[in-house]
Amino acid sequence: MPRTRNEVLASWMKQHGMVIKEMTSLVNTSIGDLTGRHGTVHERHIYKLLSGEHQSPNALLRTALENVTGLPATELGFVPRGSKNPNRSPAPEDDPLYRRTFFAAAAAAGASLTAPSAKQRRLGSADVDRMNAKLAAVVSMDNKYGGTEELQKHAAALAKETVDLQNDHIASSRIRSELYGVAAAFTASAMWAAIDGRRLTEAEPYLNQAVTLAGLANNRHVLYRVWGHAGIMYRHLGRPADALAAAEAARSQPITRRDPLYASLSLARMATFHADRGDERSAERAIDMAQTSFERADLAKHRPPWMDFYDQAELDSLATFACLRLGKWEIAERYAHRCLAGLRPDLERNRALTYANLALAQLGQGDIEPAVAAARKVPAGMAGHGRVNMLLNDFTTRLTSVAPLSSQTSAWLEHRRAAA
Repeated sequence: MPRTRNEVLASWMKQHGMVIKEMTSLVNTSIGDLTGRHGTVHERHIYKLLSGEHQSPNALLRTALENVTGLPATELGFVPRGSKNPNRSPAPEDDPLYRRTFFAAAAAAGASLTAPSAKQRRLGSADVDRMNAKLAAVVSMDNKYGGTEELQKHAAALAKETVDLQNDHIASSRIRSELYGVAAAFTASAMWAAIDGRRLTEAEPYLNQAVTLAGLANNRHVLYRVWGHAGIMYRHLGRPADALAAAEAARSQPITRRDPLYASLSLARMATFHADRGDERSAERAIDMAQTSFERADLAKHRPPWMDFYDQAELDSLATFACLRLGKWEIAERYAHRCLAGLRPDLERNRALTYANLALAQLGQGDIEPAVAAARKVPAGMAGHGRVNMLLNDFTTRLTSVAPLSSQTSAWLEHRRAAA
């Protein structure tokens, strides 16, 4: 096969400011997530992929690359093993990355759902690993871009693909259970994308689907995740009692007794729900208990990819939310600064949320100039996103009420108009 430089992969790395060394590290980490053992890919392997010397990576490396980028291998310019025709069709250059990713992936998922099965086969662990790699990519894209409508549809399509896979083929009870668990996790991702994007009427139907699939899988980890998302959904729907009940349901799952990190997350979320109801004592107690549980957790323990976001910075972020609800502006500001100091660079949506919360905390103390400066640090691409947009709208309303004639207010309103 003649050597042709892989411009698609090179372009992806350039768009993300990623050098070969960093790409190698991410690929090896992804292999570790898939196999339980850190990968041994060298920088020269990535160089050969870029140069076109290797156009058909093996299944494990191909899956890891899909995991890291969120793109199917064919969209990355690779050729399936045994194929003599590359048949490459790069997506339009003017589309944003995540839109190209999910339109292409959703189309591929739709084709796989409608294409007739040529031969019934027995499903195995490789099928579970393949779908779990796609799940990890969905989680990665959510962390970076938040709950876009494309991500929601893509996750829902993958959930259906996973369920239909079992209807078209044969599987042992163990494999069937694992696939139902993956389908439930995809549905939970679709639900979360709708919640995060403030498409709440679209989020509710996913709840029953996810609970049913998690029940079929007997998967308590996913059920924990589903009830955690449900609590946030109910909060945004203005149903604080239901939000607290859902948080209690998550906390009651056996996994919270075996792993303090899950207990910490459920308690931190409960703190925000108590704060919504004005229960200052319960909110503060929940934050303290969440911190204690977090400090007891083994952070090196292997967990599903959808738990990777929860660390000290996320705990501080949830504490910030709770303190804002209670009007504890100075404490909220301290938590927000600590969150920003520890926030991972890939969690762009969370960073935007924290800057918006920091602006609200500073405004609550009457510090107009730093509050506007913090709000302006929210990237333009994130400013219109569901929950971020809601917080910035709240900030705008409060700012114009507190300081209607301030030059800072005028500057902020102009900035907001320009970003619209």
